[in-house]
Amino acid sequence: MTTSAKADWLIPAGLIALSLVPAAAGTFRIIQLGGGAEITPANARFFAAPLPVVLHIVSSVIFCVLGAFQFAAEWRRRNPNWHRVGGRVLIPCGLVAALSALWMNQFYPRSIEDFDNELVYAMRLLAGSAMALFLCLGFTAIRRGDIRCHRAWMLRGYALGLGAGTQVLTHIPWFLFPSIQGETARALFTGAGWAINLAVAEWSISRERRRQFS
Repeated sequence: MTTSAKADWLIPAGLIALSLVPAAAGTFRIIQLGGGAEITPANARFFAAPLPVVLHIVSSVIFCVLGAFQFAAEWRRRNPNWHRVGGRVLIPCGLVAALSALWMNQFYPRSIEDFDNELVYAMRLLAGSAMALFLCLGFTAIRRGDIRCHRAWMLRGYALGLGAGTQVLTHIPWFLFPSIQGETARALFTGAGWAINLAVAEWSISRERRRQFS
C-alpha cells in the first residue's frame, strides 16, 4: 500500500475508532436484552420496550461504520458503484437511527442516574430531528443531481449520527471528576459532542467550497 493510499484511510479509520465504544456498549445492551439479564432501574425501560433500542443500536452501528468508508476518496474513485450502493444502505439506516432515537427520547422514562434533564431532552430532540432532515435533504439533492449539496447534507447528517462517539470523549471529565457530575455538566458534555462534530463538518464543507472556487 502506497503512502497516499495509507493516508486516504486515516479518516475512515479514525471515524471507525470513534464508533467503537458506542458500538461495544450497544452490543452489550443487546446481549443483555437477549440473555435475560437482571432488570434494574437503569435498564428497565429497555426491557419494557426492547425493539426501539435494538433498532437504534443496529442501525447506528451500520450507519457510522459503513459511512466511514465514504470518506476514503481514492477508494470511491476506484469503486464508483460503492458510493451509490453504500448510500442506499446508509440513508435508510440513518433514518432508522434518528427516528428510533426520537422515539426513545420521547417515550422512555428519563434516567435519573444519568442526570437526563429537560435540556438534554431538548438537545436530543433537536439532534435527532436535524439528522433525519439532513439525510432527507441529502437524498433529494442527489435525486436532482446536485452533488455538492448532497455531500454537504450527508456530511452534516453523519456528523450528528456520530455524536455518541464524540460524547464518549467529551464525557471524560465526567468520569474523572465525580464531583462535577450533575444536570448542568451532563447537558454541557452531551451538547458538546454534537457541536464539535457539526463544527468539523461545517469546516470541511467550507474548505471544499473554497477549493472548488479557487
